[in-house]
Amino acid sequence: MELPTLPVEAPPVEIEVAIRDRDMDYSVSNQTDLACDPAKARLRVFMYDLPPLLHFGLLGWKGEKDQVWPNLSNKSQIPSYPGGLNLQHSMEYWLTLDLLSSNVPNIGHTCTAVRVKNSSQADVVFVPFFSSLSYNKHSKLLGKEKINVNKILQHKLIHFLFGQKEWRRVGGKDHLIVAHHPNSMLDAREKLGSAMFVLADFGRYPAAIANIEKDIIAPYRHVVKTVPSTKSATFDERPILVYFQGAIYRKDGGVIRQELYYLLKDEEGVHFTFGSVKGNGINEAGQGMASSKFCLNIAGDTPSSNRLFDSIASHCVPVIISDDIELPYEDVLDYSEFCVFVRAADSLRKGYLLNLLRGIGRERWTKMWDRIKEIVHEFEYQYPSQSGDAVDMIWQAVSRKVSKIKSNRNWKRKNRYQRSELLLKNS
Repeated sequence: MELPTLPVEAPPVEIEVAIRDRDMDYSVSNQTDLACDPAKARLRVFMYDLPPLLHFGLLGWKGEKDQVWPNLSNKSQIPSYPGGLNLQHSMEYWLTLDLLSSNVPNIGHTCTAVRVKNSSQADVVFVPFFSSLSYNKHSKLLGKEKINVNKILQHKLIHFLFGQKEWRRVGGKDHLIVAHHPNSMLDAREKLGSAMFVLADFGRYPAAIANIEKDIIAPYRHVVKTVPSTKSATFDERPILVYFQGAIYRKDGGVIRQELYYLLKDEEGVHFTFGSVKGNGINEAGQGMASSKFCLNIAGDTPSSNRLFDSIASHCVPVIISDDIELPYEDVLDYSEFCVFVRAADSLRKGYLLNLLRGIGRERWTKMWDRIKEIVHEFEYQYPSQSGDAVDMIWQAVSRKVSKIKSNRNWKRKNRYQRSELLLKNS
């Protein structure tokens, strides 16, 4: 039975403005023969020339004496990011490359964010520390080490930032730090908590350090291959109703995975099994998702996971079972148009989930599938960046956040004399 379409309330005016703003084309600066023009950019960014050991040095890159950055004019000299699960938290790499290339002619990418050399001209200050890579590569003690390299690098970063006039100017509130891996920046996040973070979610952060008011939620970089729209299987070409393959036994909020596994594993049309990236695991997962109508995205150790973005890349309608999840650019993107949201408690009621999904017929599913194909590029990381891809969308989100913070600051300035003026009127 086809489920009825529920009425949707009109979005608030500020959201309509944000959506309209998102759809503006800033690719005037998608110039191939010139470097980006800061005067035309939506976001002007000052980026510190941090020592290479905090960024591309972590990828094994070694420049000439006193060389801080790779030469982007020669693509073969740009170090690649490690594959596998490392890739899912690689946005620090893509954002840094994008800023560097904004000053280089003949690159041919969007210029939504442009690097400026004078911090007084900047809307935001970018800190190019590859924190997720640092955690993945150097969080374990080796040999006789008493403190791991990841901690050492974080302390070096703190020492550097606290010594900069840009940080001291407003206590780091206009700084942007990427800490996408949930365990990255563990030793520095409290001291640098005044900055704007780019995160996967808020699962391992106290609200005083990270929150939706000041921080950015960025999509994971999917690890399965994106299905070309022309080769995407239709409703009738997808034999699997519900798909989940991954870690089942998780701690914290992820206990629900285990409960759902025992509830669904023997049901008709359900593929619910353990899986990993080892062997051919990633390709198997990609093929399974691309053959399924719905893909379960269940809370794990943290509210979010890469599985949502693998689902989108596979054009498999995501079913989100994670009550505390925050979603990338949700202020301008309506996820209910292409995702199914289910409360955790409801998903554990016998029969509830499958009855809900079986009630979504071909017509309604196809509308969601079509919408996924329209927005899938918004979750693609690439270099050079292109209009409306993940890099571009993150910079737009930063721009909206900066504008909001500035607006609130100006409002407070404007109203700081209000109480005194009221006292004068009443005297």
